[in-house]
Amino acid sequence: MSRDRIISLDDEGRVESVETADMRAVRERLRWLAWLLDSSIPIPGTSLTVGLDAIIGLVPFIGDLVGVLLSSFILSEAARLGAPKIVLWRMAWNVGIEGVVGIVPIAGDAFDAAFKANQRNVRLLERWMDEPGRTVRSSRLFGLALALGLAALLLALGGIGYLLGRWILSLF
Repeated sequence: MSRDRIISLDDEGRVESVETADMRAVRERLRWLAWLLDSSIPIPGTSLTVGLDAIIGLVPFIGDLVGVLLSSFILSEAARLGAPKIVLWRMAWNVGIEGVVGIVPIAGDAFDAAFKANQRNVRLLERWMDEPGRTVRSSRLFGLALALGLAALLLALGGIGYLLGRWILSLF
């Protein structure tokens, strides 16, 4: 293992992050994989790009499954690097959204090409590596917003179920 390290300091001289040569290599490998999966193929005549993930996703169901598995590699590398659970949850959310929406024929593939979950996840991982405290705080806010959104959805579904039940009972 190499002993070369890059130490980042803030304005007051406090250590913000320490990066080894191995971590730099992982970062480069993940950046390349995210680029390959999300942006490696330019669309002629436009400034838009798609990646292999969008092309693979054109194969119904199997393509989306393969895309999620490839995206999960970035998530597993983040876990291996020691990313906190809240950051991993946020990354898993990105992969999950891309996988679930990707199941919808054509529209899901267009979403996959635009959303670029792999590049989002690599940026999130790099932000955590560069500024761990800030990234964890923003990920906690995301987690809180997600939990509140799910609670609101469950309450709305419960209310709709109650009103629907009352309406059905009023018919008899």
